[in-house]
Amino acid sequence: MDKDFKMTATTLFGLEGVLAEELKNLGAQDVKEAVRSVSFRGDKGFMYKANIALRTAVRILKPIKICKIYDEEDLYDAIQKIKWENYLETEGTFAIGAVVNSKNFTTNSHYISLKSKDAIADYFRHKYSKRPNVDLKYPDVKIHIHIQKEWLTVSLDSSGDSLHKRGYRTATNIAPINEVLAAGMVLLSGYTGEENFIDPMCGSGTILIEAAMIANNIPANINRKLFAFEQWKDYDEELYFIIQESLLKKIRSSHFKIMGFDKAPSAVQKAIANVENANLDEFIGVHHVNFFNSKKEVFGNTTILFNPPYGERLNIDAEEFYKKIGDTLKNNYPGSTAWLITSDTDALKAVGLRTSRRIALKNADLNCKFVKYDLYEGTRKFKEPKEDTDAIQPADSDGELQSED
Repeated sequence: MDKDFKMTATTLFGLEGVLAEELKNLGAQDVKEAVRSVSFRGDKGFMYKANIALRTAVRILKPIKICKIYDEEDLYDAIQKIKWENYLETEGTFAIGAVVNSKNFTTNSHYISLKSKDAIADYFRHKYSKRPNVDLKYPDVKIHIHIQKEWLTVSLDSSGDSLHKRGYRTATNIAPINEVLAAGMVLLSGYTGEENFIDPMCGSGTILIEAAMIANNIPANINRKLFAFEQWKDYDEELYFIIQESLLKKIRSSHFKIMGFDKAPSAVQKAIANVENANLDEFIGVHHVNFFNSKKEVFGNTTILFNPPYGERLNIDAEEFYKKIGDTLKNNYPGSTAWLITSDTDALKAVGLRTSRRIALKNADLNCKFVKYDLYEGTRKFKEPKEDTDAIQPADSDGELQSED
C-alpha cells in the first residue's frame, strides 16, 4: 500500500481558503494554507484524485527534496544529491520551472532553471555517460524549483499543463476568464446547484460550465487528455482508472435552471460550442439576450454571477454601464443574490447597491473585487447589511460589445 506523502496545490490569489476546503472534502490530510498554495498529505491515488477533481488548483506538486541553500553552488550540490534515475530515464526528456523569492539569489528564475538543468544533466553524464534531453513543450517529467529565503524545494509537477486547461474550451472572446477563477467565484458564492443560476453576460460560457460541473458534481478535469503523472516511472494505470471511476459514480443531476445571456450573437455561439464540448448542453441554456432588457422569469431563489466588462480592454462608459447593472438588478431581479467581479472599483460605486461581501481576487494581473448584492422581493426596501469583515485582503447598444469572458 502506498504511503502518504506531502504535496502542494498551487492556486490563484484569494482562492486559498476555497482550495483548502476542497482538499478537506476530498479527504486530504494535514491541510495547511499558504500564499497562493495549500499543502496537504495523501497517497498516490489521492494525487491522481486531486488532479482530476480539484476545481481551484492550478497544479499539484510532489516535493522530492527540501533543504537549506545559500547560493548557486549549494543549489547545484543539492540537486546533484537527488537520485534522479528514480524519476527520469536517460533517454527521457525533462523541463524545469523556477520561482525564486530570496535575497541570497540575485539572479533571475531563468538562471536558476538553467543551473538546475546543468546539475541534472551532469548527474546522468557522470553516472551513465549519457543524459536526458530538455523538452520545454512535451517533457516526460516536469520539475519545479522553489526557493523561499534559504529554503529550497524541488518538486515533480504531477499536472503538466495548468489545471485551468480543462479541455472543453475551444472558442473564446476578447478576455476569457480563467477556469480556476470562474470555479473559485462560483464556490465563493455558495452556489451548490440547489437553486437557479444565471450569468447575464456569459461571454464564451466559462462561468456557466464551471457552475454546471459544480451543480452536478462532475470532476473539474474529467475532459483532460493527459496529466504529467501518466508519464512517470511509477504510474499505476489500474489505480488511475479506479480513482476516475469512483469520482464518476458520484456525479448527480441538478434539476434547477442554469442560464447564460449575452447581447453579442458571436459570444452566444461560442458559449454554445463550449457547453457542447463539455457535454453539458442538457443542463445549460444560452440565450441571445441583452441583460439590461431582461428580467427574472424563473421561480425561486436565484444566484446571479457575472464578469462584466471592466473598461480595461473594452471601450465603454464604465460609470453609466455599472449604473445600468445596478438598476437592472434592483428593478428586475428580486429574490436573487448577485455577485460580480471587476477591477474598476470607481465604476463599482455607480451600481448604487450596498454590498454584503467584498472579496479581493486577481483576474490575470488585475486587482479585482468580487462583490455580493442581496436583492429582496417586492417593494421592501433594500437592506444595508454590515460590510463583511472577513473579506480577504491583499454604454448599451445593439452592437457586439462582449463581456470580459
